[in-house]
Amino acid sequence: MSGTSTRRLLVIGLDCAEPSLVFDRWRDQLPTLSHLMANGTYGRLESCHPPITVPAWSCMLSGRDPGQLGVYGFRNRADYSYDNMFIATANAIKVSRVWDVLGRAGKRSIVVGVPQTYPVRPLNGFLISSFLTPSTRSQYTYPASLKHEIANLLGSPDAYEFDVRQFRTENKHWLLEQIYTMTEKRLKVIRWLIQTKPWDFFMWVEMGTDRIHHGFWKYMDPQHRKYIPGNEFESAILDYYRYLDNAIGELLELVPDDTVILVVSDHGAKRMDGGICINEWLRQNGWLVLKEEPEGVVPLEKCEVDWSRTRAWSSGGYYARIFLNMKGREPQGVIPPEQYEAVRNELAEALAAIPDEEGRPLPHRILKPEEIYAEVKGVPPDLIVYFGDLHWRSVGSLGLNSVHTFENDTGPDDANHAQHGLFIYYDPAQPVGGRQVEGLHIMDIAPTILTALGVEIPPGMRGRAFVPGTQMREDAKT
Repeated sequence: MSGTSTRRLLVIGLDCAEPSLVFDRWRDQLPTLSHLMANGTYGRLESCHPPITVPAWSCMLSGRDPGQLGVYGFRNRADYSYDNMFIATANAIKVSRVWDVLGRAGKRSIVVGVPQTYPVRPLNGFLISSFLTPSTRSQYTYPASLKHEIANLLGSPDAYEFDVRQFRTENKHWLLEQIYTMTEKRLKVIRWLIQTKPWDFFMWVEMGTDRIHHGFWKYMDPQHRKYIPGNEFESAILDYYRYLDNAIGELLELVPDDTVILVVSDHGAKRMDGGICINEWLRQNGWLVLKEEPEGVVPLEKCEVDWSRTRAWSSGGYYARIFLNMKGREPQGVIPPEQYEAVRNELAEALAAIPDEEGRPLPHRILKPEEIYAEVKGVPPDLIVYFGDLHWRSVGSLGLNSVHTFENDTGPDDANHAQHGLFIYYDPAQPVGGRQVEGLHIMDIAPTILTALGVEIPPGMRGRAFVPGTQMREDAKT
């Protein structure tokens, strides 16, 4: 790093970056991250429930849990009807995030690719929205003029890429090319922004780490049931981590010497052993009733549900969200309110007993929203289920005629999310000699950012600012 200026903070967000890979397995092959660890403080970072991109990044940057945000995943129930779902864009976030707080304190921010920033909102600085942006034809920057500058920089109005849209594919050569192309375009824009725009706080989130995990995990993990030794993609994830490590090193050369560096991920990754077809299980066990047999494998929303005889249904994904059909709450509810808790406990107990395909027990985790969140806003699920400690995906489609599957209903996917992401905190003014600590939570990041930049933590923001070299933990329910 070179040059001098007022104190700044650079946050490098690597969606889904897995701590065991960075801290242990590949540390000696990642010289930039290793240097930051050796001279800073690092450790696992407990994610929110559920540990998923939306809402995890907003929890991190607002200091609120998903219940307080009223966001329980990418798609959420807008009300208690059966088919009114909404995508949790920036419009779902009603509280300030760190750049809003910094802006009120006169600090300038540059925000690139942080989830739930589309549609864009004004800030004191510059913003490029994230992977939920429909296309480059959308107004994806603030100010609007930044969009034209990016087009000039990249040579085309459509050149910038928010995501690899079809990352669940068997065409792995194409997928690799798309991930690198997307990341390199973003890095070109980031290098330009760092050098040409004023900032006190700069944050970039890269989705490539998430996409490469889901696309290539089975090729590098000997414990994955589909792993084949010596396959051609065995080093694909490592090579991308090396690529990012080198790119981060180049960015550090562009920022002033006194810049605080924070590398962070919203959750980790782990192998996917299989899928639990949750709505098939609910149907087989009398909780969910259809009016007719599905033709082929179809999502629940395309099935004719007999709501007058259905007590529960589920939304699939890396975790399951279970909804009870409550009388007086849902339009055709059948469970009397006074029986709610007894029925919910009955269902939770039955879910906990679902075995693997050979009848062996699995370590499921079943959560009640009011027990894990400080508040419960919006329309929460009645239960959140992590099958097999998140080694098993929740498959929501019907028509598979089995509770267990080893193919994903939304396309090829090798990895699930893990509860812990990572953080690496390096303050050149306070080197601490590479201390690894445990106990940090994703909501500790927002107050840490504000404290590093000398801005007061506002009321309502949970978590505590991280003090390098110490061990701490926020005591709020998470």
